[in-house]
Amino acid sequence: MKTLWNKKQEENFFIKSLEFATPEQLFYQTNDNKLYAYWPKGYKGIKTTLQSRNSLIGSFTEKWTTDLFREIAKNLNGYAVQGAICNELSLTRQLPADVAICKTNKIIQKPQDILMIIEVKMSIVWNWELVKTNNGFSLVCIGNYKTHQGNPGLLRSDSMLKAIGKSINIRVSSFAASKIPIIILGNTPITKNYYNKVDHLKKSGIIQGFWSVNPHPLENEEENIKQTKQMGFYRFDNYQELKQFSLKLLTEEKEFFASMQTKRRLGEIIEIANQEQTYEGKAQRFLELLRES
Repeated sequence: MKTLWNKKQEENFFIKSLEFATPEQLFYQTNDNKLYAYWPKGYKGIKTTLQSRNSLIGSFTEKWTTDLFREIAKNLNGYAVQGAICNELSLTRQLPADVAICKTNKIIQKPQDILMIIEVKMSIVWNWELVKTNNGFSLVCIGNYKTHQGNPGLLRSDSMLKAIGKSINIRVSSFAASKIPIIILGNTPITKNYYNKVDHLKKSGIIQGFWSVNPHPLENEEENIKQTKQMGFYRFDNYQELKQFSLKLLTEEKEFFASMQTKRRLGEIIEIANQEQTYEGKAQRFLELLRES
């Protein structure tokens, strides 16, 4: 059984990264030479900005997500592909999909072979101190994200806005994107001012969910939101739950549509589409007419 995000995953990131990166590239150094993953709240010393860790944690979490969804993809005879490219969907070499569930195990994909797009917005959640020992270093967790300065993951407005912007860019790139679900995967809750926004994005069909795969980012479960009203945000508590949600989304045939039409034209479209004999036929004709308008 796969394990969702927890403190062990973060330990693994630091341990593996320290094999080729210096402590100063991964941790903030205080005036008294202590090394922290984040500046602790209340720290009054000189602060620097740490950028070198961003690409490292980005690569680590994208690979971790690819591994997490590999078995789910296999249930559909598909593959979890990191860095998928599809120019028709505006997924370029410069801006590929972080992870995609695809019918083929290739980097360059056709739209019809992409089953799901997953944008990964994960980072270090807890605060860690790197302590020097006689044998090298040891890692000590010194608090959750409420005890350090700066917001991780989906708690950052810039992360949310980047994820929304990229998703809209994919969604409006081509009608070929209309059948592909888009998920934003994080390892934190979201802030309250985004609750209505993520629900609206889900209801409008632009993004199918902001998902967190970190069951326990806080010790106080009352502050750890499970879901928003319309499930635009949802927190998974175990791998089986994630698998069930993912397979349901991957096997349900849905289609995104959007338009700005006069009520008269909409009435005409509905009347013409209603002449088809089946519900599926009516829906298909409605979409065709909407896109021709």
